Amino acid sequence: MAPYRKDADYLARLLGDHQVNVEIGLAGNNLAELLAASPGVLIGTHEALTPAAIEAVADHLNRQPSWAEMPVVVLLDRASRPDQVRAELSRVWPRARLLFYQRPVTAVELVSGVQSALLVRLRQREVRDHIAREIELRRELNHRVKNILASVTSIFEMTRRGATSVEVLARDFRGRLGALDKVHSAVFHAEDDAVSIAEIAALTFEPYMVGDDERIVAQGPPVTLHREAGTTMALCLHELTTNAIKYGAMSRPEGRVRFTWEVSKTQAPELGIRWKEYGGPTVEEPMRIGYGTRYVRSALTSMFGRPPQISFERDGLRCEARGLFSPLSATSDSHGS
Repeated sequence: MAPYRKDADYLARLLGDHQVNVEIGLAGNNLAELLAASPGVLIGTHEALTPAAIEAVADHLNRQPSWAEMPVVVLLDRASRPDQVRAELSRVWPRARLLFYQRPVTAVELVSGVQSALLVRLRQREVRDHIAREIELRRELNHRVKNILASVTSIFEMTRRGATSVEVLARDFRGRLGALDKVHSAVFHAEDDAVSIAEIAALTFEPYMVGDDERIVAQGPPVTLHREAGTTMALCLHELTTNAIKYGAMSRPEGRVRFTWEVSKTQAPELGIRWKEYGGPTVEEPMRIGYGTRYVRSALTSMFGRPPQISFERDGLRCEARGLFSPLSATSDSHGS
């Protein structure tokens, strides 16, 4: 703001030569509009500080968010009383960083002061971004904690209904929480809040592998899932593994399990998973569907958007599921190979 002579044009050229973009404003209609754009620094000559301009700036400063404190550079004329001007402007503009220069001021001094003020403004906006990110992280943390507590509550209730003793309840509940803990640890240490199916399988099957034992084989292309899908996958694999150890192929030394996955190379790629047991005892369809089967069916239906095929074949349990890959993928263009 420099209404007299060619001061505004001179300042614009001077600062423009130092890569500082300048907008010229007056105490008229466009001042409020320019201030609404949240300028980095406001520069005003002494004679530009009319009551209307002071009021417009004061209104803008009062509307600033908590992180902001707009720097204001005031160029005083020779006849001014700096202490009096400073006291008055500090009173009407309490939320401004005031810098005063007595004219004539050298170009180097003014440019240096403006650049320093812009740096202050940049730091303020970094604080703004940090605050916004912290608020978002708190919301996300709150959402995740609620989801985890809901999962734990559901797991406990369904485990309790199928338990025949306190010992069985404690053992099964502990195992299911362990599966949840493993995949959350994997996601925590992974980049972009994602985890691969291969890593999920390795974490789930590791406790049941001894040496070079290949009783459980997991095989498929590189596929990365987002956190929710990865958690669901881990819990389902844990349930299938637990069932195989209790009643299926893993209950006998010669029993084997094969877990595979693939991504179809079609216009709308689909992810398919397959669990197959063989070499175990003869399988008979149970009279009552247990927690594990109910959970796997419900979880995979929610995950893939269609129910899985679970069949109790005589030579071993089969479980297959397939659905669109894009809603499950950690990256929109991740198709595996």
